[in-house]
Order: sequence, then structure tokens, then C-alpha cells
Amino acid sequence: MPDDDRIVWVPIDKIRMEPGAQELASSPEMRPYIEFAKALLQGTDPAAELDALRQVPLGKRYIWRIASALRWGFADFDSRSVKADVATMTPEDLHTVMNLLRSRPRQFCYFLKALVGAEEMERIMLQAIGAAKG
Repeated sequence: MPDDDRIVWVPIDKIRMEPGAQELASSPEMRPYIEFAKALLQGTDPAAELDALRQVPLGKRYIWRIASALRWGFADFDSRSVKADVATMTPEDLHTVMNLLRSRPRQFCYFLKALVGAEEMERIMLQAIGAAKG
């Protein structure tokens, strides 16, 4: 099993969640995903859970939550507005923003890797980095 696919057992009280994560994880939309994960962890055939997921409309899927959040978050992106905010924020506010964003690039890479595979994720990210630098 590749290193990044290892199951690491962590006591539930040691799992750190961001604000709102527990609410999202316990939402009715996550139930099919939780059942799928349970089947995998129990070593049972997840065919029934995958059939249940096939019935979930795109707009209610886990992947849609991420993709639509990015769409809305960047729909009106303007680097000048970012620069204006940075120029007018307190160091404490900038630190708060940076803490919110710190793990997002890595999480986005994990998301892309799961969606399109490692090689395509790397191609997409390198292309994006090149475009942003240019």
C-alpha cells in the first residue's frame, strides 16, 4: 500500500476540526460518504454504498461543495483588491488570514490528486504557478 494511502488510527479526541467541520461532517449529505468509509474500514464490499452515492445529485455531493466554494470564492477575484486589503490590514488580521490559508494549497493538491491523479494534479498546479508568476 502506498504511504499516502496508509490508514493511521487517531483517537477521536485527538482529531482537530476547524469551526464548522463537525456540522458539515454530520450533515445528511455526508451520510452516504460515512457509510462508504465504514464499509471500507470494515473490509466489506462497498457496492451498496456506491450505489447510494450514484443517486446523490451533483449539487449535493462532497466534490460539489469544494468546487462551488472555489467558484464563489474566486468569481470576482481581483489582485488589486487583495493588495489594497493587505496594505490596510493590521498585522494581527493578516496573521489570522494567513493561518486560515496555510494548509489550503496542500489540501487543494490532495483534492486534485484524488480527482484526476497525481500526474495531472502536478501538471495543473505547475501550469497555475507558471501563469501566476507571468
